[in-house]
Amino acid sequence: MFNVKISLFARTRDLEHNIDSLHDKIIEMTMVFKEAVDIYLQEKRSEKYRQTSKKIKIIEHDSDTLRREIESKLYEQNLIPDLRGNILELVENLDRVINLFDEVAHKFYIERPEIPEEYHNKLKELVNQVTDCAENMAIASRAFFRDLVTLRDYSKKVYLLEHQSDKTAAKLRNEVFDSDLDLAHKMQINNFIEEVADIADLAEDCIDSLLIFAIKREI
Repeated sequence: MFNVKISLFARTRDLEHNIDSLHDKIIEMTMVFKEAVDIYLQEKRSEKYRQTSKKIKIIEHDSDTLRREIESKLYEQNLIPDLRGNILELVENLDRVINLFDEVAHKFYIERPEIPEEYHNKLKELVNQVTDCAENMAIASRAFFRDLVTLRDYSKKVYLLEHQSDKTAAKLRNEVFDSDLDLAHKMQINNFIEEVADIADLAEDCIDSLLIFAIKREI
């Protein structure tokens, strides 16, 4: 299974560039999001966090522009008609992951959760697992267009990282609810833990769809 190594971009270099750029945006987003959380835990809603949050918003805006350009080229230039629907769904899934990073970072800025220092290391561990999961998802998605063997390998990494993030999130939630914090404070922290973990869940959903598209491509 998945022994195909044939590029879909023989005559569609502009489209290839746009899709590659969208994958690059996801990888860039994972790096900036990780930086943003580190800054927030150290400084809360500081000017440095505001600037980093602005970077995230710019990445999200650029990704939306890329998504629209890809959709336009697929329809207007009638590119890759046999896989057009799958590619459109894939691009929309990638954009959803980017949007979720942006939403979580913005919620940190607006709601300003108070996260006690004893939870910082575990939250950073969760963020690292989630961002690694999204990055591997982007690499797997890129491989869909060129090398289905690589797609399989990185898909396995996504599933492993998503499972690890679930376990880390569960441990962190247990620690929070076992603490002496008031219930409202516990619920606020719990909501942020779940929203961060949801990014890995969404990346896993993207891989589920991607593997189905790969099977269709081989048939």
